[in-house]
Amino acid sequence: MSDSPTTGREGMRVERIGPANRSDFFRIHSPENGEGWCCCTAWWVATWDGWGERTAEENRALREQLFDRGEWDGYLFYAYDEPVGWCQVGPRDRLTKLSAQFERPPDPGTWAVTCFVVAPRVRRRGIARALLEYVLLDLAIRGARRVEAYPRRGAAEPGAMWTGPEAMFLDAGFVAVAGTEDRPVLIRDLIVR
Repeated sequence: MSDSPTTGREGMRVERIGPANRSDFFRIHSPENGEGWCCCTAWWVATWDGWGERTAEENRALREQLFDRGEWDGYLFYAYDEPVGWCQVGPRDRLTKLSAQFERPPDPGTWAVTCFVVAPRVRRRGIARALLEYVLLDLAIRGARRVEAYPRRGAAEPGAMWTGPEAMFLDAGFVAVAGTEDRPVLIRDLIVR
């Protein structure tokens, strides 16, 4: 798969995050998009205790540290060279808080889709679905055996949908295997290419 694959939509492409597009991560995770606080660090901190008291600067510093140590954990969606979407994904076992919260046994072959960000001006245009479709294809090519997701079940305000809507995962072939009534664990096995 090329470094700048297309999505089948004119002017649209998806790229894995890496040193060359690191600054684009911060363009999508910005106050202008209502996303300047978390920087996709929620699952990287050890506990939820004190999470709400963290500052945007602390979260950005943690994200910079993650990048500096080689944690390139996601994909960017571009519309005409503008980053408008993000999906955080990586090997699940590296996120100890997530594994503990959902009582997931260790499995080095399982990857986790943990977060989506779509710029407000382009929401409801299928960007998260297109990102997920690409991620699943790329992970299969990279040798991932299984992918998990942890959406909120039921209607929720947009700010609570950062883990993605359940229907999107079900439409992509995921099935519920564990979790709680409002936070299912969804799994999809991949055909390694």
